[in-house]
Amino acid sequence: FEYLTVKIKIMKIKKIAVLDGYTTVLNNLNWDSLNQFGDVVAYDRTPKEKIIERAIDAQAVLTNKVPFFKEQIEQLSNLKYIGVLATGYNNVDLDFARERGIVVTNIPAYGTDSVAQTVFAHILNIANSVELHSQAVHNGEWTKSPDPCLCLTPIVELSGKTLGIIGYGAIGKKIAVLAKSFGMNVVAYSPSRIVGTSDEISEFKSVDDIFKCSDILSLNCPLNSSTDKIINNDTINLMKNGVWIINTGRGGLIDELALAEALKSGKVGAAGVDVLSAEPPSVENPLLNAPNCHITSHNAWMSKEARQRLINIAVENLKAFIDDKPINVVNK
Repeated sequence: FEYLTVKIKIMKIKKIAVLDGYTTVLNNLNWDSLNQFGDVVAYDRTPKEKIIERAIDAQAVLTNKVPFFKEQIEQLSNLKYIGVLATGYNNVDLDFARERGIVVTNIPAYGTDSVAQTVFAHILNIANSVELHSQAVHNGEWTKSPDPCLCLTPIVELSGKTLGIIGYGAIGKKIAVLAKSFGMNVVAYSPSRIVGTSDEISEFKSVDDIFKCSDILSLNCPLNSSTDKIINNDTINLMKNGVWIINTGRGGLIDELALAEALKSGKVGAAGVDVLSAEPPSVENPLLNAPNCHITSHNAWMSKEARQRLINIAVENLKAFIDDKPINVVNK
């Protein structure tokens, strides 16, 4: 009886549309595990003008960045489920989806290790200028050096430095663990933690106190009304001279013009960002030409291992919805 019930529920999903799946599967993964639930149509990318056409007869859509606001949702009478292929879900109107009886889920904690690794890739790149020195060697500068050692920039030891983490979810905690292994002091802010308390790794402080005491700042919080442009002229002025700012969260956490000016003045010593306010960025983005600003192209989450976990969780989310036991719901 249970088997028949599950089969009947599965038959309710006739079409599943994956609207922007390229960055998830690239050239070495696939969506085959969704086939058990219905007919799957997967698109690498979907421009805004094609969203309705491609999703019009789908009961379930999977989206990474394709928007599903009121404008789109109200035109999709068949839609019952939106699976966001990311942890952040600011591309979906959660309230309107709930009004329409549409379940929205996200993918939590799939990229924890990969994103934390990228945070330290940026920190170590700034601390040791690895690529700068490698290129200098390949360009012949070491062979021409009068000394046996060539050092073009100061090398910074992380031990004893203070790392401030804004956002203490799975990624923030993993970053704290890595920081401790380097001998760093860790302070963190989370709205769910009481200021003045601590765990075995981090001491919890107010956001302003973290700005004031950190040698390096890592942004790992969601983007919402309270964190929008949390890095701005006022908060930068609270920071130590020469602070490093690392952002693997969302581009909107930073006032990019303010950061660019602070990099030019030296108030901020360096920045390492994997996300920008608009992606791909405009050529006018002020960070593209800012000094000591190291930018990766929103690929912190893109290890094959993390992408496979993402797909696995997306499948689990959809199956749970079909079984009428939805998980990872963000619009309850």
